[in-house]
Amino acid sequence: MTNDWTQAAERDLMSLGSRGRMFTHGSGSVIYDADGNRYLDFLGGIATNCLGHAHPVLAEAIAEQATKLVHVSNYFTTPQQLELAARLKRLAGTGDAGRVFLANSGTEANETAFKLARLHGQKTGKTTILHLDSAFHGRSMGALSLTPKAAYQNPFAPLVPGTRAVGRTIEALEAAFAAGDVAAIFIEPIQGEAGVVELPDGFLRRARELTTANDALLILDEIQTGSGRTGQWFAFQHEDIVPDAVTFAKGIAAGFPMGGLITFGAASELFAPGMHNSTFGGNPLASAAANAVLGYIESENLLENVRARGEELRTSVVDLPFVTGARGAGLLVGITLSEPVAADIAAEALKLGLIINAPAPDVIRIAPAYTVGESEITEFLDVFGQALAAVREEHPVEATA
Repeated sequence: MTNDWTQAAERDLMSLGSRGRMFTHGSGSVIYDADGNRYLDFLGGIATNCLGHAHPVLAEAIAEQATKLVHVSNYFTTPQQLELAARLKRLAGTGDAGRVFLANSGTEANETAFKLARLHGQKTGKTTILHLDSAFHGRSMGALSLTPKAAYQNPFAPLVPGTRAVGRTIEALEAAFAAGDVAAIFIEPIQGEAGVVELPDGFLRRARELTTANDALLILDEIQTGSGRTGQWFAFQHEDIVPDAVTFAKGIAAGFPMGGLITFGAASELFAPGMHNSTFGGNPLASAAANAVLGYIESENLLENVRARGEELRTSVVDLPFVTGARGAGLLVGITLSEPVAADIAAEALKLGLIINAPAPDVIRIAPAYTVGESEITEFLDVFGQALAAVREEHPVEATA
């Protein structure tokens, strides 16, 4: 079976990354490959499968909506779309002035936000859009221009002009605004792809102060941190600030393609008819899926489980070999290592039936389902410990933690 699908993948799919397994079905935090092997999924489709696999609430919502309407185009609207927009405004706390644009992915959401920033810059006469060092906002041309990684950017140069990187310190942030040319800044409250990197205390609050003082937009990329992943509906709610715009995707529909932009206050008036749209964005099937997911998270108070299980995981891993600490919030956890062996650990874990990943040489990222329970955490700690022990045998001198 393995040879059959790997040969087909090499023949028919573009060579854009490793395809280490072919998965066929799953349930909750467990998934199975084409050879019948079982895996504990603690990556969740990269912070996307927030209800795990094949959750009945999601499956039933999709099946029911598919018998009614799947797509009507953006010339029209549907009850599902209106319900979702109102729900997102309420969860984000926008008030009546907020608006929602529904798209298909995080990259598309950030492209929309990029356009929002340009519109604001045309109004103010400022042209620079800031982003942070080590940011990841997507791989389309606008979003890629906000993603300062040479391996991603160089093959597609020249990029969209007018963007500038800022260091992850309050001093660097203040210096960037001193130039007086900033139209907007994009910030991930926690940089997931950089290794679950948290911002310094007070960074977001200072960014809000500086953007307000300089008539610039504060745009938060909550593709990975939103939809409850950090234990609040949006990570900015931990900081008691109000941004001008927030992008979302990933967990919003628990794996069904969905993303979008939420605007606050005056930023809600920047777009005019005809300036932007998406053929499939906000279609009734995707909207029904997102409504079902968010409704279930809310009715079952899953954010409490996200906070409790996340704290349990961060405190449980710190005494294991190679582990020097754990960071992040809720169920977005970065496990820091004493040596750059993260890729080896992730590969060994996969052999043992555990899905995690290595976003940085010395960081393991986990993002399990919001429904994760005691038994799954116990299994994770056991198998992760085995993976660490196996790598320690290969690196006996370095394993001092």
